[in-house]
Amino acid sequence: MTRQPHDQFAKQYLQELLTALGKVEISREVLPEVRQIDVWFEPAMPSTLADSTISARGLLGKLALTPCLLEPFRNPPKETEVRNCMMKLFAMCSQFERQAKQKQQTLKADDLPHLWILSPSCSQARLKGFGTQLKRKKNWPKGVYFLAPSLRTALVAINQLPITRQTLWLRVLGKGETQRQAVRELEKLPPGEPLREEILELMAKWHISLQKSENLTQESQELLMNLSSAYLQWREETLQQGTFNGQRLMVEKLLEAKFSTLDQELSDIVTVIMQLSLTERSQLLLDLSNLSREELLQRF
Repeated sequence: MTRQPHDQFAKQYLQELLTALGKVEISREVLPEVRQIDVWFEPAMPSTLADSTISARGLLGKLALTPCLLEPFRNPPKETEVRNCMMKLFAMCSQFERQAKQKQQTLKADDLPHLWILSPSCSQARLKGFGTQLKRKKNWPKGVYFLAPSLRTALVAINQLPITRQTLWLRVLGKGETQRQAVRELEKLPPGEPLREEILELMAKWHISLQKSENLTQESQELLMNLSSAYLQWREETLQQGTFNGQRLMVEKLLEAKFSTLDQELSDIVTVIMQLSLTERSQLLLDLSNLSREELLQRF
């Protein structure tokens, strides 16, 4: 089931974080009945990854140590939605078993994929209904609830995760104050910190995309508000980049994010914008979110 726009944001966000660790597929289809996995991940060979690359992603990096399905939800999933996620998992397990049989290989239980359901919260009734182990599992933080071992499934209650650097990247996918807190922590990371600039840029692009949307739902408005400070932080830092080329690249990125393309006409405008004084250029970029393409072109 499509859960726009959070669904698309979550997919792109996880793809950005996991690409360096292995192969990421968005909306992967599984048979026999066609279903789409939100995010399918296969880790790269351990020998090709630096330990720092994995550790930089904290708890998310730990989830991605084995092949897995990642199913992020904006609202707590219903029982039916959890079961649908598990059906996708079982379909992938069947694929693994068929491939092993064709290759005449032995497939261990630990080689099968794992399902991680990322929920903003989980009620006690939902956890008990699926027989999760309510007692915290060794080496796993509060908020990660495992079903029976053979089911290879866990529910992650994002709002229950401890507020630490290890859980930051998952808490960004939370809701309400959980997400706002995580965004504030992300902004406070020192410049040059792994993933900081990439994620701020992704959030800024989503903020601009949501601004262009009409008839935003309440949840879309909440996501827009939660990303606002990240957008402002990214824009301010990019404006402060010391080189002309860096500033030009920033202007190009803003126009491309705003208008979904950077054609020759807009490229010509960039050249003119870069001839403005820093004060004039900054004011124009502040006004950009409220300008249509035609209005921008008319200014020049």
